[in-house]
Amino acid sequence: MNRKISIYGMTAALMLSVLIQSCIQDKPVKVTKMDFIQFEPYLQKSTDTLYIINFWATWCKPCIKELPDFEKINQDYKDKNVKVYLVSLDFPDKHNELLIPFIREHNIKSEVIHLTDTDANQWIDKVSPFWSGAIPATVIYKGNSREFYEKTLTFDELKKIVESKI
Repeated sequence: MNRKISIYGMTAALMLSVLIQSCIQDKPVKVTKMDFIQFEPYLQKSTDTLYIINFWATWCKPCIKELPDFEKINQDYKDKNVKVYLVSLDFPDKHNELLIPFIREHNIKSEVIHLTDTDANQWIDKVSPFWSGAIPATVIYKGNSREFYEKTLTFDELKKIVESKI
């Protein structure tokens, strides 16, 4: 009798696990698609919030490496007027195929914007005149203070920057 109970218990636990995993995979993921004209106001907000805008793509290994650090900053400073935007530069036709599953799989909580404007030569200088176009790249600004980083940022670097600006 005990064997039957433990087999039923294990079966029920396995079914519950599969059900939970299925719910996680079906969880809606919100990613806003924008061209650069729609996105540009995100680079010019004049509030008392510190904005961190990270440009990345699912195919960029250094970008993926630093994403957990941006997620941690987003979580640690969410109540301190710090807003993180993760701006995906993935190809527009890869939105459903790569971007959405990546965000779901990595449990990304920061706001994700899919910049679908592929003519980067028309808008890169508007992000920063110092940007060569390489990613990862990050703009951090608050009011008139603006910094641009064309490199991978560590959590300690991000934290130091954030702490100096809030």
